[in-house]
Amino acid sequence: MTNPILELRDVSAEYGPFRALFGVSLTIEPGASLALLGANGAGKTTVARVASGLVSASSGSVFVDGVDMTTKRTYEFAQAGLAHAPEGRSVFATFTVEENLVLSFRRALGRRGVPAAVEEAYALFPRLGERRRQIAGTLSGGEQRMLSLARVLVEKPRLLIADELSLGLAPIVVDEVYETLSSIRGTGTALLIVEQHVHHALELCDEVALLDHGTISWRGPSAEATEAVVNHLFDSGDR
Repeated sequence: MTNPILELRDVSAEYGPFRALFGVSLTIEPGASLALLGANGAGKTTVARVASGLVSASSGSVFVDGVDMTTKRTYEFAQAGLAHAPEGRSVFATFTVEENLVLSFRRALGRRGVPAAVEEAYALFPRLGERRRQIAGTLSGGEQRMLSLARVLVEKPRLLIADELSLGLAPIVVDEVYETLSSIRGTGTALLIVEQHVHHALELCDEVALLDHGTISWRGPSAEATEAVVNHLFDSGDR
C-alpha cells in the first residue's frame, strides 16, 4: 500500500492569540485532487500554509508520504515534492518574464536544466512566451499568476498546493489557468486547491472538503458536493 502524499492529523494552528484551525484532519492520495472550499476567514489559507510548512501546527501532526514533517522547515517540504502557489502574484516585478523563470529554474535544476525548463514553461503558458522580454511588473494580474505558476509547475511537484488561483482574475484567464492545472494533474501531480470559485474546483477535483470556522464540516466526492456546498454558502452568507 502507498502512503498518502499528504496527511494532516488533528491539526490546530494559531497566529499569536488567534486560533485559526481546530483539529483539522485531511488526506490526499498520490495523484488525487482535493478542493478545499469555505467562506472568507474559514481558515483555508492556513491549511495551505500548514500543509507546505509555512506555518507550524500548534498541535497535531503533518505527514508527507508517511514521513512526519510536523517540525520540519519549509525547504524540507519542498524537497519532499510539495510546491505552494500562494494567493497573489509572487513575481520579481523588476525582472523580465524570462529572467524570473531562469532565476527559479537555475536554483532548482542547475544551469544545464534551465533552457529546457524555460521552453516547457512557454509551452504550458504560450502567453508568457509572447512576453518573454517584458518586465514582470507590467504584466496583467492574470499573466503574473501564470508566471508564478509556471515557476513551480515545470519542476513537476508531487503535490501542488494552489491558494485562491482565481482571485481577481478575468473569467477567460481563470479558464486558462484551470486547463493547465488539469493537464498537470494528468501527469500525476496531486492537487490541493484552495478556492472560492466553486464551479472550477468541482470540475477539476475528485473530492471536496468544506471548512467552517477552522474545522472540516463536510467531506465527500465532488459529484455529491453540490448540495453541501450550496447549503454551506447559504448558511455562511458567502454567496
